[in-house]
Amino acid sequence: MPHVEPGMAVGLFGGSFNPPHEGHVLVADTALRRLRLDQLWWIVTPGNPLKDNSNLADLATRIRWCQEIAADPRVKFTAFEAAHGLRYTAETLQFVTERNRGVDFAWVMGADNLAGFHRWQDWQYIANTMPIAVVDRPGSTLSYLSSIMAKTFDYARVDEAQAGALARMRPPAWTFIHGPRSPLSSTAIRNSQQLPVGKS
Repeated sequence: MPHVEPGMAVGLFGGSFNPPHEGHVLVADTALRRLRLDQLWWIVTPGNPLKDNSNLADLATRIRWCQEIAADPRVKFTAFEAAHGLRYTAETLQFVTERNRGVDFAWVMGADNLAGFHRWQDWQYIANTMPIAVVDRPGSTLSYLSSIMAKTFDYARVDEAQAGALARMRPPAWTFIHGPRSPLSSTAIRNSQQLPVGKS
């Protein structure tokens, strides 16, 4: 895991990044700015348990792609899940928080993931373990409030104007952050074969 110090506010942004694209960078930039983060970890996962991983590029390649596309020095790239056999986000959050006492973490995800969030392993544990920032993505702006997660944790929703304090809040706490959106998706890029420059 990247080095952190007690008192830092750190965002966790997990995904397959197969491949990463400007939409990911936009979510990262928005989270860093609006959540007032000291760091944002791009956690490059071994594979999404809810997705077909047959077209998944190898881990080293995906990390290199991420490093080539995201230039902000506050962004840190890590694949510790693979090294420690972690498959599910709930396991990852427990692992991270137990080993980084005194650090304030927030889970960061694109709004396109919110509709299916209730299908994640131990999803309510996730919401009760770490504050969550949901960053706007195309097609998700109006539908997010109808998601099971949003309805279940409606009482814990934080006004977007308070997003800068989210990482310091006691969970459950979540907010929806509006902002610039990119129409890009990893699936569309794979289907068009427009993989990042430098692919071996």
